[in-house]
Amino acid sequence: MRFFRYFFITSLLLSSLYLPACAQNNGDVLNQLIAKSATAYTNLPVEKVYLHFDKPYYAVGDTIWFKAYLTVGVHQPSLISKIINVDFLAPHDSLVQSLKIQVKNGVAWGNVALGATGYKKGNYRIVAYTNYMNNTGVAYFFNKTITIGDAINNPISAQISLKSAVAGKSTKVSAGIYYKDADGNPYAEKKVSWSVERDDESIAKGKGLTDKNGFIDINFVNIKNQTLDSANLITQIENRQQKQVVSSFPLKAIARPNDIQFFPEGGQLIVGVRTKIAFKAIKPDGLGIDLKGTITDNSNNVVAEFSSSHLGMGVFILTPEDGKTYTAHISYADGTTATPDFPKVGTDGIDLSVDNKNPDTLTIKLQADDAFLKDFQGKTFFILAKSSGAICFAAKTQLQAKVYNASIPKSKFPTGILQLTLFTDDGEPVSERIAFIQHNDQLNLGVNADRPDYETRALVKLKLNAKNAGQPDEGNFSVSVIDESKVPFAEDAESTIFTNLLLTSDINGFIEKPNYYFIHPDQKTQADLDVLLQTQGYRRFSYDDILLNKPKSIAYGVEKGIDITGTLRSSTGIPVNNGNVHISIPDKNLYANARTNADGRFGFLNLVFPDSAKVVLSARDNPRASDLVLSVDGDPRQSIPINYDEPDGITNIDSALSLYLKNSKIQFNNLHVLKEVVIRDKRIVKTVSHKDYGGLSSLSEIPDHLINASQLEGCNSLLECIKALAAGMTFEDDNFYVFRDFTQGKKVPTQVFVRGMPVDVNYLASIDPKTVESIEIFTKDELGLVNSAYNTNGAIVVNLRKMETTKISYQDLKQLIGQRNEVTIYPKGYEPIKTFYLPRYSGPRTNQSATIDTRSTIYWNPNVVTDNTGTASFEFYNADGQGIYRVTVEGMDKDGNLGRQVFRYTVK
Repeated sequence: MRFFRYFFITSLLLSSLYLPACAQNNGDVLNQLIAKSATAYTNLPVEKVYLHFDKPYYAVGDTIWFKAYLTVGVHQPSLISKIINVDFLAPHDSLVQSLKIQVKNGVAWGNVALGATGYKKGNYRIVAYTNYMNNTGVAYFFNKTITIGDAINNPISAQISLKSAVAGKSTKVSAGIYYKDADGNPYAEKKVSWSVERDDESIAKGKGLTDKNGFIDINFVNIKNQTLDSANLITQIENRQQKQVVSSFPLKAIARPNDIQFFPEGGQLIVGVRTKIAFKAIKPDGLGIDLKGTITDNSNNVVAEFSSSHLGMGVFILTPEDGKTYTAHISYADGTTATPDFPKVGTDGIDLSVDNKNPDTLTIKLQADDAFLKDFQGKTFFILAKSSGAICFAAKTQLQAKVYNASIPKSKFPTGILQLTLFTDDGEPVSERIAFIQHNDQLNLGVNADRPDYETRALVKLKLNAKNAGQPDEGNFSVSVIDESKVPFAEDAESTIFTNLLLTSDINGFIEKPNYYFIHPDQKTQADLDVLLQTQGYRRFSYDDILLNKPKSIAYGVEKGIDITGTLRSSTGIPVNNGNVHISIPDKNLYANARTNADGRFGFLNLVFPDSAKVVLSARDNPRASDLVLSVDGDPRQSIPINYDEPDGITNIDSALSLYLKNSKIQFNNLHVLKEVVIRDKRIVKTVSHKDYGGLSSLSEIPDHLINASQLEGCNSLLECIKALAAGMTFEDDNFYVFRDFTQGKKVPTQVFVRGMPVDVNYLASIDPKTVESIEIFTKDELGLVNSAYNTNGAIVVNLRKMETTKISYQDLKQLIGQRNEVTIYPKGYEPIKTFYLPRYSGPRTNQSATIDTRSTIYWNPNVVTDNTGTASFEFYNADGQGIYRVTVEGMDKDGNLGRQVFRYTVK
């Protein structure tokens, strides 16, 4: 009999969603699986967000430009959510900045200025999501590591190399560090003090001296055998201005031995069943490492030999024998060896395997052992295939032999991840496999220039042509043009609209160099991608809840606009029913009223206003208004996903981004030229300091470090800015510590004072940075009076600006204090849209600006729209950099067809 009694794949368009249709009536269990899956798919469609950036990395002082594409189903522009949240997280996942951007027709765009007050050198990450996406889990959020260098406030460049070796029962760690100044000159014969810190514990410490090349070799033995995953090597070196410069290096790269895992196709090794076994080897930093290996049986016979084919991954074939056990022997590229655990061999099983080599058909094979065939012979089995959450293929058969083969036309599936699951006749999943279907049916984009090459500062005219299936196509695209000589980057490591929406957003874990599988598609990259998918977990859909009749609830609503909600109560706490609440937003000329329900709840929904707009809520227009209390709901705490992309972070940022940072420094110097200053007499204005507060007067008259109000310009969160600017301090476990003492094992927190009063560290987050006059940092308390009074070490004194004092009446005082029935708030609103600056050059060069144009991003346009002829034109002027300029176009059309094109031209 034929393996497939039937197959089906039908699709229809409804509300812009790709929906599955039910199969013919060929079994209640199969029909229930299909129907329940379809219901789950339609009731909870999955949104995705992808961000296209103008370039792959940045420096302090830059602006990040990005465009967001919000999709649903098979990548159609989502019409569900109207707000995308974009969070910028510091290296330890503290929130630096959060944006709320407005979505129209599935797209939105914005920018972030990387000011020196909020950002410093490090590996940040950007997380983008809609509130509705919380229903399907934070794993679906867009997550990307962004490296930020610093050419402005970075007097010393440090480059580290790490090694580890076994020393008895402990591990010996060697760290070689080169110190250089901004011009590349070595810091020769400089004293270096160092310590290894993990959480609240000091593992090792010491001192040394750099040689004539600025090099120091630091060695320590991890005697306590502490886990080094979260440990840091912290060094202090004196720069040429006799100031201590602190550097911190994570030790995760040598925290543990290399690791390898084996993944039998279908999920298990079965006696007598010839099985493809994929493997993946990674270093402690999460990046792949090449290897060679053998598998031996319990008689020490070599039964398989293998080696990695790409980034520590590969595949080999093994047919397990009854009564045999197997051992793996691994030799890694770094010279280390291992004998890791190998999967156990089982009996009474069946697995599903896939052959994806044929460009037109997908070959499926079922393999069972004798025991399983005996138990299930004649029983019905189902196969379901899902893509983008929708069932697009179903089949069933009765098990009559140990091996079945069948081919399915790939035309039945859309491009992207395909999940195939084998079920028993009672609906229990027993084997699963994922594969990638590639039809090369993406949009055909072409970029044409008006000239073969250009001069510096020349006008460039480009034309974009978009076609779908050979026909002109209307689409929405973003365009970035960069000077590649200033922004070099490995193309196979890029995150693109293809890699994200078609691959990484659907599977678990970190994928190294995802663009490798897309830029040069051939038999090898296809085979490497197939191995990758055997080693990665599938994220999109699980049948567990479907089979248990536990549909996911929609706990997070769809944001169509900004909502302001709250409760109106009497002073005794009783909710006020049918009360009137008035809202006014002067900046938007918006005034409205709302009525409370029986629980006293009110809401103003789907509002549109800019960030930090003043919003006044009042309940004064009610009987006995003076007895009413108005409260406004705050923003709920947002969970963030695990940072699977942490391995994309760069350890030696200064050297890896050297070309870019060199150009960044030139840009900074060009924009900060000293001008003549005329000094006139001016009345000295007394400023606020710790000396104004008796309890702090015992501190030194001059603080160890001072942060002025000018340094807080552009600061969004006072706490985060103090973390970045507080020299001599470190922030750990929600406390500040004196860095010098902390590295020596003295873990006594620093006390924070505001207006002379001791406060909790988190109180700083509630202070408007604009109200701060100065911040004084005391790393020493010479008399010890403050330290002994609070059992702390050091002090951070936040001085707020003094208010002008005038006599006021009692009525004026009541108005200043405010009424409980009126609330003024400054909620998070939409981020204002800014335009990318484009210089214009005309006339002879002698009449143009003499300042060197050092732009690295030459052009950014997030809203290039092709018309009904499939074309769009745009123009810009080159900078003064010579070499290759790279044009990157990404986007999609209204039907969810994706497109990407890279075009290069020469500037002489």
